[in-house]
Amino acid sequence: MADKPKILVAGATGFVGRRLVTALAAAGYPLRCVARRAGILPAGGKILAGDLADPAFLETALSEIDTAYYLVHSLTAGERRFAERDREAAENFVAAGKRCGLRRVIYLSGLGEEATRQSAHLQSRREVAEILMEGPFAATVLRAAIIVGAGSASFEILRFLVQTQLVLPEVDALQTRCQPIAADNVIDYLTGCLQEQKTCGESFDIGGPEVLTYRAMLDQLAAELGTVNLYFPSPSSFPRLAARMIGSCSTINRDVALALLKGMQQEVVCQENRIRDLLPLQLVPYAEAAGKALREREIEIAAKGT
Repeated sequence: MADKPKILVAGATGFVGRRLVTALAAAGYPLRCVARRAGILPAGGKILAGDLADPAFLETALSEIDTAYYLVHSLTAGERRFAERDREAAENFVAAGKRCGLRRVIYLSGLGEEATRQSAHLQSRREVAEILMEGPFAATVLRAAIIVGAGSASFEILRFLVQTQLVLPEVDALQTRCQPIAADNVIDYLTGCLQEQKTCGESFDIGGPEVLTYRAMLDQLAAELGTVNLYFPSPSSFPRLAARMIGSCSTINRDVALALLKGMQQEVVCQENRIRDLLPLQLVPYAEAAGKALREREIEIAAKGT
């Protein structure tokens, strides 16, 4: 273990962070885990609770760190404030990384063609990527669309709609194309970049083997659940109405749901596949990934009930 670089995972208690910590710990990397609040993490990392807006905290967090994974966002701050908070956190991180001699940063961003009008959520992800890429360290940016796994906010919104709503809204956004990716493949890419130095200083699109409309994703998910949904015309205010319902009837934060639902209006498809040459993976189809996510959720629910 001594010959492996010390890794920081910022956003370690999140959906991707927890899975990444498990994978890195299993590979024998010494870890330091950072989150806004203390939480229970898989074995292998010490968690520091703090705010990335605090320079003193960042000095402590990044001390003696070789490579940092940046998996944070501020969507829970609401649509009027999250972009500003994301910008401030990224700028503070770059400044602290410079002072501490950070060598690498690996950032998980969002897909979305830059030439088109992006949602506020995707614009913020893009801005954070630009800030990190301009830092004094070697940055790698991975850009993903919906990540399919138990606990993924985007996937849980789809699951919630299919499982709780017999009739779904027939909105134009359902015909938007998306390239979802299995959570396992995202972790494979994140850990693979750590080992493949040719990914330094580069930005890559990552996606699964299929391009699907949101309507097709809902229908395939319904098939996995053994249900059938009907559709009806819906008003343009659907994102706000749906976000309010999801926020009050599930564990998904309403502001997070609103940001992600608004993003459905923009196509999120890989524009290039260069990373597949550097890190060849067996990409998991959407239906298979969705089925695994549903089984994982059932296991989690059963464990909480015991």
